[in-house]
Amino acid sequence: MADEAPRPVSPRRFVPIGVLLLAAVLFLALGGHRYLTFATLAENREWLCATVARDGVASAVVFILGYAGLVALSFPAAELLTIAGGFLFGRWLGTAYAVIGATSGATIMFLAARAGLADLAARAGPWVRRFEAGFRKDAFSYLLVLRLIPLFPFWLVNLVAGAIGLRLWVYVLGTFIGIIPGTFIYASLGSGLGSLVGEGRGPGLAILFRPEVLLPILALAALALLPVIYKRWRARNGHEAA
Repeated sequence: MADEAPRPVSPRRFVPIGVLLLAAVLFLALGGHRYLTFATLAENREWLCATVARDGVASAVVFILGYAGLVALSFPAAELLTIAGGFLFGRWLGTAYAVIGATSGATIMFLAARAGLADLAARAGPWVRRFEAGFRKDAFSYLLVLRLIPLFPFWLVNLVAGAIGLRLWVYVLGTFIGIIPGTFIYASLGSGLGSLVGEGRGPGLAILFRPEVLLPILALAALALLPVIYKRWRARNGHEAA
């Protein structure tokens, strides 16, 4: 009996991801990416701090929405925005707002990818199908590792998770929990820099030895080493298993 021919893919399923791609192109065309720099943050520091002090709740909502939008468009601005969140709202609120914004934006990208790319793995080769089966077997643990240890770009994990059709609650929970440690480190760094600016301190090297700046930097260094440690651990376990 002949194999049943695969059903044609409807172009409508690519509309959500197409809208995100179009929005990203428009954002670039309008020059929005030029504002996503530390220089712009420093130049507008006084205005931003005054706005947050005057409109605390509204400023938090705008920050979360802006963060979510940039993550949904796959712009690599998470570190800058998280540092800005710590700078403007403090270590704890900055972490909370950044985690909410990042999770929301990642979920939008995930849903768009799932609508357009899910089930396409079945049309791919056997290697892709084996990868999909392995990921699905313990999806939450896999996703948690990928969020805790930055082995792959954030946007790529969003796309792959959508393409293999993970359950929404697994994706949201794994992303929310997994990004908390790294987000807290960057927000702490922003909060430390903010406190120094508030004291009127200059950008001398001595500020690097202040606990509110030094500790987050050391934590970032440790976070950067995690992929190396994880890969060596995997290689060692695989060798021993063999």
